[in-house]
Amino acid sequence: MSDGYESAEKVHDQEGHQYHIGLGPGEVAPWILTCGDPARAERASKRLDFIDVERRHREFVSFTGSHKGLPLTIIATGIGCDNTEIATIELCQIVDDPTFIRVGTCGGLQDDMELEDLVVSTGSVRMENTSTWFVPEGFPAVAHYEVVTALQASAEEQGQRHHVGITATASGFYGGQGRKGLGFPPRHPDIASDLARIGVKNLEMETSTLFTLCAMRGFRAGAVCTVFAHRPKNQFIAPERKIPAEDAAVECALAAFHRLAAR
Repeated sequence: MSDGYESAEKVHDQEGHQYHIGLGPGEVAPWILTCGDPARAERASKRLDFIDVERRHREFVSFTGSHKGLPLTIIATGIGCDNTEIATIELCQIVDDPTFIRVGTCGGLQDDMELEDLVVSTGSVRMENTSTWFVPEGFPAVAHYEVVTALQASAEEQGQRHHVGITATASGFYGGQGRKGLGFPPRHPDIASDLARIGVKNLEMETSTLFTLCAMRGFRAGAVCTVFAHRPKNQFIAPERKIPAEDAAVECALAAFHRLAAR
C-alpha cells in the first residue's frame, strides 16, 4: 500500500480498486460528499450535471461526476463510525488532497433549536472508539476552519436556520445516545442532557471519526446535519418532512464546495 502504510494483507485488486467501496484510481473526485443513507446519495446524485462513475458494493453507493462544473464524488457509507473509517481510508488511497463534507441527520440538544435546523460542526466529542485505534483519547476531532466558514456562509445565503458549534459522536443509536424504555436500559441514560449542559449542539454517529482521520492526513473536512430529533422536547420530524430537510443540508454542502473551490 502507498503513503507509508505497511500491510501483509491485500486490500485492493491489481487496478487499485478498494476492497469495500469498489472504487479505483481516477474514479474519485477531490471534492467528496459523504452521507449515511444510500437513498440520500441517490437523490443528491440527481443534482449532478453528469455521472462518470456509479458504483454499488455492499452498503457503499457512490457517484462521481460534475456539479455545475465542479468534479464531485457522492458516497453513501452506511451507518456508524466503523463504516466511516472504511470509506474515508479507502477513498484517501485513490485521490490526492481530498476535501470531505459529511451531510447527515442528528438529534438537537439545545432548547433554542427547532426540527429541520442545520448544525455546522466545528468539532466533535469522540464518544466512539473507532478513532482510538489511530490516536489517543485526548486527540481533538476538529473540522477544518475553511470548511466551517464555507458551510456557515452557504447556510446564511440560502436562508437556512442553522447553528454552529460542537457535535458529539456516539457509537450507536440506542445505548450510546441514552435512549430509554426499550427493554435495554442504557448505562448513561442522561447523556443527552449532560452534553447539552456543557454546550454541545447535536448528537450523531459518524463525524468524529471523519474529522480525526482527515486531521491525521492534513485533509479538510466538515459536517452539516439536519435536526431530525429534538431531544429536550422529545420531538421527531414528521415523515413527509424528512426528504426536504435532508435536501437542505445537501444544498448547503454543495454550495460550500463551490465556495471552497473559488478560493
